[in-house]
Amino acid sequence: MSDGLQVMAEALVSPVRRKILAYLSAGPLSAGEIAARFEISKPSLSGHLSILSAAGLIVGARQGNRIEYSLVEDSLVNKLGALVQEVCPIAGPLRREARRKAVRKDGARGDDTPDEPQAG
Repeated sequence: MSDGLQVMAEALVSPVRRKILAYLSAGPLSAGEIAARFEISKPSLSGHLSILSAAGLIVGARQGNRIEYSLVEDSLVNKLGALVQEVCPIAGPLRREARRKAVRKDGARGDDTPDEPQAG
């Protein structure tokens, strides 16, 4: 697994961090607004936010005297897609199976289409 995917996977292990991402999916929140949803210390919350930020899943932007956090949606989608492709050893065979079972243009089922071309 690439380093970036490893960091993201480790960031998603924590239920608190997954909940933070869920809250941020509704829109940006300040650190104080996030803290109000949890019974954890400010240093602990800061650590969780730092891990999510280092993983490229959230970004903090200063708004006056507070920092507002939001999802990095493109990054999240791309990283999750890459993670699924990397850890799913059956993705290729499943795509081939789906193509075989798809209805061919002539209306017949594609079930008899071999994976490999046959000599003939």
